[in-house]
Order: sequence, then structure tokens, then C-alpha cells
Amino acid sequence: MTSSSPSYLIIGAGVFGVSTAYTLIQKYPNAFVTLVDRDAYDAESRVAASWDWNKVIRADYDDKVYCRLALEAQEIFKSDPLWQPHFHQTGVYWTCRSDYAQDVIANHKELGRNDEIIALPVAEARKLYGGIFDNADYTGVKEVLVNRASGWAAAGDALRAVTKRCVELGVSYVTASVTNLEFDGRGSCTGVKTQSGEILSATHVLVATGAFTPTLLEWSAAKSGNAGLRAGERILAAGITTGMAQLNEEQYEKFKEMPVGFQGYTPNEGKPFIGTLPPTKDRELKWWGSKIFTNTREWTVPGPLQQDIVEARNLWYGPESATWEMTKHRICWDAFTTTSDFIISPHSASKGLYIATCGSFHGFKFFPVLGKYITQMLEGELAPELMEKWAWDRQRPDSSENVEFPNCEMKHLLEPAAKL
Repeated sequence: MTSSSPSYLIIGAGVFGVSTAYTLIQKYPNAFVTLVDRDAYDAESRVAASWDWNKVIRADYDDKVYCRLALEAQEIFKSDPLWQPHFHQTGVYWTCRSDYAQDVIANHKELGRNDEIIALPVAEARKLYGGIFDNADYTGVKEVLVNRASGWAAAGDALRAVTKRCVELGVSYVTASVTNLEFDGRGSCTGVKTQSGEILSATHVLVATGAFTPTLLEWSAAKSGNAGLRAGERILAAGITTGMAQLNEEQYEKFKEMPVGFQGYTPNEGKPFIGTLPPTKDRELKWWGSKIFTNTREWTVPGPLQQDIVEARNLWYGPESATWEMTKHRICWDAFTTTSDFIISPHSASKGLYIATCGSFHGFKFFPVLGKYITQMLEGELAPELMEKWAWDRQRPDSSENVEFPNCEMKHLLEPAAKL
């Protein structure tokens, strides 16, 4: 490698990092591309938010930019041999307490899509899929959006498969914990230092570390003396609890053909979108809670959050779910912006440093195309619309209209008087 040859060091092997590595190594087969992550890519379980039992794959966005990008990614999930085995087109069933359904349908029409996407009156929708959502919470629901083109993906399997393909194509995968970014005498980013003291260097350093991003930038700012590295109010790390129930054979037969379900709330209800996914082949049915919490590094799921899972389950399945056997709980961590927009941008405080993060709990569905746009950013070719939307330095409104922004702190949930 000559001193003028570009090299790429990607910190974080979640969907932002792996998608970028896959795009770069395909575009530049002889490039030096390194992924570094605290966990081995084939580990049984991983910290990465991208690693999960399953994730929703949908293009049901009222934001036209994300609608378009999600449709692009969905086509790859459906047709590309690398991605297709992990995608399940079950459809989505979305209770809407606003004009969300009409906005989504309008975007699809404007983008020239003829997917089977409709809005139904509540009474008619409740009869669909054998009436499995008849006991769900329909308080304040105006209509139900049904999109049969959407579905879900086996997230951990997909992430593992794409990372394995990256390695086969020549990407170097390093399992290590990163302690700080490294800089030269002019303040340009040159690499990272790992917990073992090893220095990894490259001409392009991409931080794709999700919820760990503010911490890594804080550590690096303190060590380098460059306060401009800090994320400040741009990024907030937060978690949500997911749970799984083990269905018996009779229950599995009832729910095995179900779609992905979403309870669509507005800021007035004080809840995020609460979803549930179809059971896996192992008869495990998943959903997530209503509390998006900050201010902790907790990985185990305490009692109050397990109760949050129970209450979220009841919003979908009602009294019949009370006897279900709860087998798994997990806290999923991610990075957020007040608008739920990604940050895919050069870092303004250091040459050679780039940021790709803030999945805001909706990044996975873009896995097949994130690398395309991150590579465009690295090469200064990102479309102006996306450059502005995903910029490191941009004006963002407060979070008051964003139901998916963190809504509590873990320490408050764990107080004896906490009410969920």
C-alpha cells in the first residue's frame, strides 16, 4: 500500500459498518478495508443493535426520503441471493391514530409503486388474518394500514451472512474494544487505539458504533484535547426492551401466518410505535415495550421493564396472552437524533473522520443500501438532499413531535415508586 492509497477503518460491525465494508470491497476489490468490533461476527450473541432475533423490513414511511430508500432496500431483500434467504414477506398491519396511513399511501403512489397497500376501517381490519388482532388496543384508531409487501428479516443471521461475505471478499475483521481515536499533529484522524494497546490506522476512519458513539467521541475528545469531537446534543444513546414468548403448537398454528403488527401512536398518547413480529420457526413470538430509556449501561432486564413487556403484549393480544410462557428478554440499544434522521457525515472537527450512526430503531431495514450512501458520503458524492438531512452539523427541532425519541431514564424506572 502506497501512502496515497486510500484505506478504510470501520469501527462497529452493525448494519452501518458492515454495509459500508461490503460496498467498498465490491467497488474496490484491492482496497484495504478493516472492520473492528468488540464481538466476533459469528458470536452466539452480540451487543450490536443490528444483532437481534428478528427485525422489521418495511417501506411504510410518511417521510418520502426514507420511503424511497426503504423500497430500494426491500427490493434487494426480495431478490438478491445474499439477502433473500433471511427475508419473510408477511405483510404489516398498522393501527393509525393520525393520517399516517394516507401519507404512506400517497408516498407510494408518488414513487410509482403499485404495492398492495390499503387503509381499512377498524371494523373490517379486525377480521383479517383470522381475527388474531381482534383483542388489540384500538383506542383512538382512525384506520388500519395494511401493506402486504412488507415483512421481517432474521436479523442476526443476515448480519452474520453479510459480514462473512465481506471477509471472503477480503475485508479484515478485527475483534477488539476501541478505547479512543488517534490523531496526528495537525488534528487529522489517523486510526484508533484498542484496549490491548494496538494502533489500527487508515486514511478514512468511519465511526459506526451506534449507542457507543457519544462515549467514544467523549473519550477521544478528553484524550486529544479537541473538544469539538464531542457529540453534544446531536446524539442520545437509549434502549428499549424486547421480549419473546414460547408458543405451544396450537398457539403457533393460530399465529404463524400473522403479519408484522404496529400500534401507531401520536405524541398525545406518550407512547412510541409498539410492534410485534410473527413467530419464528422455533415458535417464538416477539414484541417490544413502550419505554425508551437513557442513562444506563444495563444489559440485563429488570422487573419494571419485564412488566413493560407484559403491558405491551396486552395491547396486542389481550387476556388470552396471560398464560404465554415468557422465555427471553433483551435490551436493544441504539443512537438517536431528535428527528430520527441518521447521521452520515464527515466530522467537522477532524479531517479523515466520518460518522455513520443514529439508526434510531429504524436503521436495519436499510441494511442492503446503507453502504451505498455512506460510500457516496466518503467520496463527496452524496446527493444534496441527503447531505443536508444527515449532516453532523445541522439545525434540528426538539423531540416533542417524535414519538420514537427516548421518553424516560432507567434510574427513574427502577425507583420503588416508578409506575409503568
